[in-house]
Amino acid sequence: MLRVRITMVIAICLAAAVAHADGLKLTSPTIKPGAFLTTVQEYEGFGCTGENQSPALKWTAGPAGTKSYALTVYDPDAPTGSGWWHWIVYNIPADVTTLAAGTGDAAGKMLPAGAVQGRNDFGAHAFGGPCPPKGDKPHRYIFTVFALKIEKIEAAPDASAALIGYMIHANTLAEDSFTAKFGR
Repeated sequence: MLRVRITMVIAICLAAAVAHADGLKLTSPTIKPGAFLTTVQEYEGFGCTGENQSPALKWTAGPAGTKSYALTVYDPDAPTGSGWWHWIVYNIPADVTTLAAGTGDAAGKMLPAGAVQGRNDFGAHAFGGPCPPKGDKPHRYIFTVFALKIEKIEAAPDASAALIGYMIHANTLAEDSFTAKFGR
């Protein structure tokens, strides 16, 4: 009986190691996990005076079958009852694994061909940097990349972040996240 349990534990560990080896990994040369975002990323508006620039991001290739990527930035600490979507980018081609700093501008000139910025909770199709209420404890900003099994999410230009998120989650093969913070 002990031999069977040990064999099962070894098999589970090996499966986990293989899954990790094939896993998607999101990083940023601009920000480190757990670090604080700067005024370069801070929103400009709503009382915030930052530069509102999206950070540089890169990720490893997704698993076999990846046909596109999506990226989201979400603040679960926003005092809304439902958090705050700061950036939604989808239909990123499968051969793209980096976004340069500033890619999230409203003009979208730096987006990869075919990629789309969804409407964030500021109401813009762009990156909207952190701007938590003054005096709140620092908020968490969760950056997530998703490897998708479809080439294109079909969504209306003003689709909500929730609807796009539903489509992302229904088609996810793998995902990876890191969290940064910001407070005022």
